[in-house]
Amino acid sequence: MCDVTQSTLWQPAAAWVKSRDSNSTLICRVGSGQATYHRFDPQYKQHQITYGLRMIQAKHQPDTASGWLSAREIHKRGYFGGELSTLNLLAHTCCHEFAHLLQHSAGQRFRGSVHNRHFYKILDEMHASGGAAAVRKELADRAGRAAIPLPGQAFELSNSGPQRTGWNVGEAVCFDHGLRRFQGEIVRVNRKTCTVDGTGKFRGVRYRVPMQMLRQIAG
Repeated sequence: MCDVTQSTLWQPAAAWVKSRDSNSTLICRVGSGQATYHRFDPQYKQHQITYGLRMIQAKHQPDTASGWLSAREIHKRGYFGGELSTLNLLAHTCCHEFAHLLQHSAGQRFRGSVHNRHFYKILDEMHASGGAAAVRKELADRAGRAAIPLPGQAFELSNSGPQRTGWNVGEAVCFDHGLRRFQGEIVRVNRKTCTVDGTGKFRGVRYRVPMQMLRQIAG
């Protein structure tokens, strides 16, 4: 994803970005958590895009993919024909974060207004122009050459019942993490996440989990 962002997105746009802010550069990195974001350091004029390892793992399964904005964008805005797959989700994630870079360079990112109409105009244009399709193809090609499984088969988001947004301390829950399913007990309810202590064979492990990823374990 880092290499594709550099070669397929940054190289064609670099001259325009540098015309807005000379000597701008881009580095891409992989973070160990789920946080995935674009950041700009004005002192060094450096854009940074971080792709979270746990984000990549989560987008390999329908249940864990459903909590991400990228899945809702593909589905609701019809990107890649509205088809959800691991390949589409990761390709769109590259486009989403790079759209933030372009949004910032255009002076259209504001405090409290990040995913605004300016952002979605950029993202829509990336898909309509074929840029997103190029990212998808390059990502698939590179994964194939590296023998990295990157499923392109479509999957459906789980509709086994409405997702809960309210949880209570003490509830027994489970959630998917990569290709494994963990279980635990909620020990803290935050604004958008819950802190979960592992139970059973997962005892001694603590996670901070987006509410959309949690499933209740029947008592």
